[in-house]
Amino acid sequence: MHLADILNVEGVKVLASCSSKKRLFHDLGEMAEGNFGLKAGNVLEALIEREGLGPTAVGHGVALPHARLPGLERIRGLFLRLEKPLEFDAVDRQPVDLVFALLAPESAGVEHLKALAVVSRTLRDGGTCNKLRANTEPATLHAILTENPATQAA
Repeated sequence: MHLADILNVEGVKVLASCSSKKRLFHDLGEMAEGNFGLKAGNVLEALIEREGLGPTAVGHGVALPHARLPGLERIRGLFLRLEKPLEFDAVDRQPVDLVFALLAPESAGVEHLKALAVVSRTLRDGGTCNKLRANTEPATLHAILTENPATQAA
């Protein structure tokens, strides 16, 4: 699996500011509605429900919110770069500025886990994160994410 299979350039955005996790999930819901035809409210609800099980911030300014949703035919991704980092209850207590949301069909099992592994591996790479933080053009951010050799999973 490659990130290019789940993330298109329209699914990449830079936000000047975001006031809360809930607002961030709302923005992701609107992006999912515009890109994938999902209902924004359903995406918001699913992301909040998953976050209730435990924070999806993985440290070093990165969060990987994810949820399973009806109406999706395949795994899809959305990426946000926040110009102003947001508190996200991360284990390292660092605010988050790189957010990769993963939306999967309800029936996705192993594929969902593979996609999470690819995203996690990509955003664990310090060089990749530095490049993402140094750029503000969605097309450039998309290229950085999809051209990285760490974006493959077995």
